Amino acid sequence: MAIEPAVKEVPGTHAFPVDIADEPRLHATLDRITDTLGPPELVVHNAVAATFGNFMEVEPAVLEQNLRTNAMSLLHLARKTAPAMIEAGRGTILVTGNTSSWRGKAHYAAFAPTKAAQRILAESIARELGPKGIHVAYLVIDAVIDLAWTRAMHPDKPDHFFIQPDDIAEEAWHVAHQPRGSWSFNVEVRPFAEYW
Repeated sequence: MAIEPAVKEVPGTHAFPVDIADEPRLHATLDRITDTLGPPELVVHNAVAATFGNFMEVEPAVLEQNLRTNAMSLLHLARKTAPAMIEAGRGTILVTGNTSSWRGKAHYAAFAPTKAAQRILAESIARELGPKGIHVAYLVIDAVIDLAWTRAMHPDKPDHFFIQPDDIAEEAWHVAHQPRGSWSFNVEVRPFAEYW
């Protein structure tokens, strides 16, 4: 997905493309971001790698790649950005996930374990950083996001089958700006008709 259109459409937007699973490049990019914009107040980890198949079908290397993207990149991102937040005594790290972080299905053997690792890592980070004034939350998106390619994959589905990107953003904004006396960690969003 190209991010250049967003940079042109939204004033004050900057783009720093990077393969988040490539640790050296991730660190270099985070340094460029901090040099350009200053220390972060809000970090959103919204990276995902998904490969599907049962445990006999998936290649072990694919599981490792998904783990690098879904969990290890969160570790590197948090380690790189948290110190400035700790020094400031405030900040938010918001991690997006999905229901695969809660349950493993047969066809999700290369995906669900990595999302579960991501969620547990986020919880561990939250328990460490919360007392230091840093809010860490995990936003489960239990839905098919309404995008052109997901509509093409599900042409027979009604509108209420999909979740709207703006609605996800609205909930992420809400969680990121909760008062210190009522922080959430596990937050879930889904359309009203979603089976769960």
